[in-house]
Amino acid sequence: MILQGLRRSRPVRRMMPFLLTVGMATALLNGTGAAAYSPVEKTSAVQGSDGVTYTATNHLAKAARGKGREWLIAWAGPAQQPAPDFLTVIDATPGSSTYGKVANTVTVGPNKANEPHHVQYVWHKGDRIYVGGIMADTTFVFDAKALPELKIVGVNTAADTPCGTLPDAYQVLSDGTAYASYMGGPNVTGPCTYTNGEVRVGNGAGGSPGEIVRIGKDGKTLAEIPAATEHGENPQQCGNVPALPKASCANPHGIAVREDLNVMVASDFAEARNFMTPDSPLVENLARQTVRVFDISDRNNPKLTSVSKVADGPRGALESRPFFRESRVVMETALTNRPGHKGAFVSSMAGGAVFYTPDITAPAPKWREVFDDTAAYRAMNPGSKVNGGGDNSSWLAVSPDDRFLFHTVMGQSTPYGKPLDKATTGMMYVLDIQKLLAAGPGTKCSVDRLAEAYRGAFERDCPSLVDTIPIRDTTDGGPHWGAMDNFKRTANGTYRETTDVRRIATANYFVAGSFGGGGDHRVCMFNLDRRGRVSLDRSFRDERTHQPCVSFNRTSWPHGDYGNSQPHGVLFVVSDDVLR
Repeated sequence: MILQGLRRSRPVRRMMPFLLTVGMATALLNGTGAAAYSPVEKTSAVQGSDGVTYTATNHLAKAARGKGREWLIAWAGPAQQPAPDFLTVIDATPGSSTYGKVANTVTVGPNKANEPHHVQYVWHKGDRIYVGGIMADTTFVFDAKALPELKIVGVNTAADTPCGTLPDAYQVLSDGTAYASYMGGPNVTGPCTYTNGEVRVGNGAGGSPGEIVRIGKDGKTLAEIPAATEHGENPQQCGNVPALPKASCANPHGIAVREDLNVMVASDFAEARNFMTPDSPLVENLARQTVRVFDISDRNNPKLTSVSKVADGPRGALESRPFFRESRVVMETALTNRPGHKGAFVSSMAGGAVFYTPDITAPAPKWREVFDDTAAYRAMNPGSKVNGGGDNSSWLAVSPDDRFLFHTVMGQSTPYGKPLDKATTGMMYVLDIQKLLAAGPGTKCSVDRLAEAYRGAFERDCPSLVDTIPIRDTTDGGPHWGAMDNFKRTANGTYRETTDVRRIATANYFVAGSFGGGGDHRVCMFNLDRRGRVSLDRSFRDERTHQPCVSFNRTSWPHGDYGNSQPHGVLFVVSDDVLR
């Protein structure tokens, strides 16, 4: 969708529809008939504020029914329209006879082509599941108490958020409500009034400024919260097309919350609608470099307390195109978790770098680059000449025990107009961040020399690269999103939450029609040992091909013969009756 055409030559752009078509045709040969699932259908419904009745129909597959398990949710849409978008419920219980099998597909209606995007980062017992349709400007809310069955309990439509569009990421609070980042501008051009009475002028849907929305457990809007400053920002840095009377870089994508600190952090991405065609020019001042911090003491009226900026590093000086320098397109943010730690991380999608500030509660947070994706590429392949510029770094997460930082990278797409180099494959890497956090406000770590970009920063408190694993894609585009398994099975078969993450799931898909974002539509499972080293879980296999990872390229689903589908958001959940 957004960073269309990054590092893609025009001839390759023209070939993309053909390549995807060939991939789809091949996948159809591996399908099974829909009747093989023998699904049982159960439908729930809710009426939106627009008067439309929205439905969710479960198609429970006979071969994988049953409670008392751990599940992996994947929010997916069809590769070809018209067909319904759906939540996939996959058996994620190691050792189960149906491990890796699709237990249920939950189709949503009546609207189609929502472009399923993110779900919340982590799920806890009692939480609702929030999923977003980024193109439909819609958020769906599900009850998960009867897993593998899901029940729709709320919907938030475009009419419910007039001051923002393009819902992206969700953070669920302890009371079950959620904060959502809306990356795009208001529904219509002009002034928009937020819940607290403040007014900002926007340039329309998909533009600027975006906002934060607090959504209730029933899907209703509790508050629309301005992300833009009252007086505007630097117009040279914060370009808007068309221009705004007060320039704004407020296009929030990643969102993270520390309720104990009364802090919410949002990272700005780009003015999205200007990157929605393959030939969109890569305009530098539309690529955001900013991070926003809010005081959430009043949950329905968060106050914007700071807008800070990340800076370019030593590698950027060699990049001929500013769009790919380290600070560009700040996609994701991740906060530390433990009391006493106040640090925060952000990562740049076009810049391929990770930044850190030791105290996110500071009036003006200072960011330093602490790791460059280039170092992960060269650790994985010492002979590689690939750097992090334009490598499409994506999902970012701090483990609940604050030991590790997890990061997925989609990989460069046709770097510098040349054919795809295998060295630019998608990957996931793990950083040990314990020394960095232990240094507190006195941290010295900084990637400020080219050698540090290539090999990791030299200061003693810098993150150390624990492991890097390639996630190779048969088409173009590696893992965009991921989820940590925050559950542990006990000896008596029940589950409890844990801070010791031992599994991560990833999804190989970005957005339909995007540069290298088609991916190969696989959901993969990875195991981690106590040291944070990563290995592919080869027992998590596709039920048709019997190959590792669950492929969403198939002819049939429990809900019908709709063909290849595209998984984006993933989430670990556990049956309510066995979660303690």
